Parts: sequence; structure tokens; C-alpha cells
Amino acid sequence: MNKQDRIFVAGHRGLVGSAIVRRLESEGFDALLLPPRAEVDLCDSAAVERFFAERKPDYVFLAAAKVGGILANDSRPAEFIAENLRIQSNVIEAAYHHGVRKLLFLGSSCIYPKLAPQPLREEYLLTGPLEPTNEWYAIAKIAGLKMCQAFRRQYGFNAISAMPTNLYGPGDNFSLQASHVLPALIRKAHEAKRAGAPLAVWGSGRPRREFLHVDDLADALVFMMRHYDAEPPLNVGTGADVSIAELAALVTRVVGFTGEIVYDASKPDGTPRKLLDVGRLSALGWSAASRSTPACATYQWFLENADHVRS
Repeated sequence: MNKQDRIFVAGHRGLVGSAIVRRLESEGFDALLLPPRAEVDLCDSAAVERFFAERKPDYVFLAAAKVGGILANDSRPAEFIAENLRIQSNVIEAAYHHGVRKLLFLGSSCIYPKLAPQPLREEYLLTGPLEPTNEWYAIAKIAGLKMCQAFRRQYGFNAISAMPTNLYGPGDNFSLQASHVLPALIRKAHEAKRAGAPLAVWGSGRPRREFLHVDDLADALVFMMRHYDAEPPLNVGTGADVSIAELAALVTRVVGFTGEIVYDASKPDGTPRKLLDVGRLSALGWSAASRSTPACATYQWFLENADHVRS
């Protein structure tokens, strides 16, 4: 990529997309294509086609997606599969038809089988049943990854895919109906502290999760855009995980909550463990930077932006 290249960051207002924009702007890329949704609805194939025909991107980071935690995925399966399939199909097809040099599709670690061996290696994809609470989102993401591979095989289109672990950082979603585990715990602990109430945590607390700062992910994606041109997807993570109980304890220390933590066993745990094997990406020369604990970084941003966080 050169500084004058036209780079379309699809989903530039989201957690990942905004981090990619920060990363590219820090290097002096000044031809970023960041259309508002009012200009380009990615679910509208005609609108996407017009955008690519008129703006002619050279590179595409496909970070746009409908995302959410266990509750959102489990309660709105039709939205998660339909919207993500439309976004992916529209952008990938238009990118190929209009001569985009390279596209990077953002997958997710949730596409791995629920009971796959740990740590998760890229070749474990499609070797077993998915986690039921997010299978609709996972199936959509698998379809996007496979679409990139199919367009590469049939047309020679340079489309690559990344599968990141759980993310955190500025711009996260703190909605208790749609957020992932870390921002949800932060918000609930903050509100429990203010109310003098117990902190309710979904499930048993035993599942283990890996967390990556979104700015690290953005750095990895730019690295991949420059240095990776193969068909297999690459895991992006830290290679270390914590239990939900350990994460809850960390969050309470950061927030200053000293009350009781109550685990609600009537709520689903989700996948027992999600730890990525990041050996392939590490072998190419990339590893995550050392950053502050996820709860510290995210809670500080939450406090500084409390008036307009997504909640």
C-alpha cells in the first residue's frame, strides 16, 4: 500500500474499523474512503455497486458487520445471519468486479467448533458443531471466509481473511443487550457499585477467554495487508487467556466494586474455552504489543465517554 492509495474501510465507525482508520492515519494515509451509511448502505447491493464504480478503491478492509454478545446472537438469529451475509456478499463481489487490488475480510474466533482442541488452530475450522448461541453469526462469517477463498480460486482475486479473538478498546459497545463479556462486566460492575447491589455474572465463571486490544488488531490487519497473500485465514490474538471468574475479579478491582459477585447458572456459558494458536502469524513476524490490562484501558475510556457510549 502507498500513501496515495484509495483505501475503503468498511465499518469505519465500529470498534475495529475506527482502529484501522487510526492506524492508517498515523502513517499518513490521506486517501481513506469513509462514506457515511446514509451514502452507502452496505446491505444495499445497488448502493455498494455505485460506490465502487464511482470511488474505485484500491484496497478494502471489510470490518463492517452486525455483532453482539450471547444475548444478542441468541435472541436475533435472523438479523445476524441475514445482515452479515448481505454485507459480505455485496462488498466482496463489488470489490472483485471493480478491480480492487486486495481485500481483507474480518472473520471471528467464534467460527471454530465449540469443542475443538485448544489452542485453536486454523485447520480446526469446520471439524465439528458450532456453539449454538452464536451459530448464526458464525455461519455468516464462515460463508464470508469461504467466499474470499472461492473468488481467489476461480478468479484470482487477492482476498485474505483474519480471525481475531475477543477485542476491547475505545469505541466498544456497553449495551447489556448487545455487548460482549468485557464491556458488559465493566458496565454492570460500575452500575452495581453506584447502586450498592451485587454484581450478576452470566454462567458459571469457568469458561476461558482471550482478549486483544483493538489497536493491536488494527496493527495486525495492516501488517497482513502488506505481507500476507495466501488463501488460509490467520488467527490474530495474544496466545493467553483468563477465566470469566478471573476477569470479573479484575474488573471489580479496576472499577472499585467491593460487593458480592453472583454467578447466574441459569444463563449460558457459551464455548468452554477460546484460545487461539497464533503461530502462523507470529512466524510472519507479528505479535501483539504489551498493553495495560483490558479492564483498565476500557474502563478509563468508558468513564471519559460516559455521556455518549453505546449503551
